[in-house]
Amino acid sequence: MKIFPAIDIIGGKVVRLTKGDYNLKKVYSSSPLDQAKYFESLGAEYLHVVDLDSAKNGKDDNMKIICEIAEKTSLFVETGGGVRTIDKIERYLDRGIQRVIIGTAAVKNPEMLDEAIRKFGGKIAVGVDARNSKVAVSGWTDTTDIDSYSFCKKMKEKGVRYIIYTDISKDGKLSGINYEIFKKLNSIDDLNITASGGVSSLDDVEKLNNLNIYGCIIGKAIYENRIDIKKVLEIMK
Repeated sequence: MKIFPAIDIIGGKVVRLTKGDYNLKKVYSSSPLDQAKYFESLGAEYLHVVDLDSAKNGKDDNMKIICEIAEKTSLFVETGGGVRTIDKIERYLDRGIQRVIIGTAAVKNPEMLDEAIRKFGGKIAVGVDARNSKVAVSGWTDTTDIDSYSFCKKMKEKGVRYIIYTDISKDGKLSGINYEIFKKLNSIDDLNITASGGVSSLDDVEKLNNLNIYGCIIGKAIYENRIDIKKVLEIMK
C-alpha cells in the first residue's frame, strides 16, 4: 500500500480543516515546499496535495507553489482542488505533477472528465468526497443526492483507474476510518482506491493495508503527532 502524506494549502500555507469546514482551519506551516521536503527526508515517495482555495473559488493562486514541490523534490505528487479544465490539467502535468485529481468537475462536467481520461489515462484520478454516502462537491460545500459507491462504479465504467475516496464525516476528526466503505469499494475490480479521512493510528493504516487497498492518505494525524509517519513509511516498505 502506498502512503500519501497530505498537504492542504490555503493562502500559500499548510493547513488542515475539520470535516471540510473552512471555518475550522488550523495552520501548520508557512511553507508547503519545506513540508514536502521534510516528508521526503523521512522516506516518503508519494505526496497528496490539495489546493483548498481553488477547490472553493477555482483560481490558481497556489499552482506555482504546488508545481515547485514537484520540481524541487523527487516525490510522486498528485494534486487536486479546483481542477475544472483540460488546460489546467496540462499545465500541472507539464510542470512535473504525476497525477491530477478531478473532483467537482467529474460530477458537473462529465464531458471534460471523458476528454481527460482519453488524453491522459492513468494520470487522472477522480476524487470522490462523501458525506453520509452522498457525493459532495465545490470544496465539500454542497452535497448531492448521488450515491458515492454507485458513482465509483460508474467512474470505473468510464475508464477511470484511480479513485481517492474521502469520508468527510471522518476527515480531520482523528476518529478512525470508515473501514466498511473501503472494504466495499476495494471489491470493485480494476479500480485503485486510495483511502482518505479519519486515518488516526497505525492500526488504521494496518487495517487498510490488510485490504490490499492501493493507497492511504494521512493528514492531520501527522501534524497532531498521532502517527509517526517515519515509522509508518518504514513498516510499509
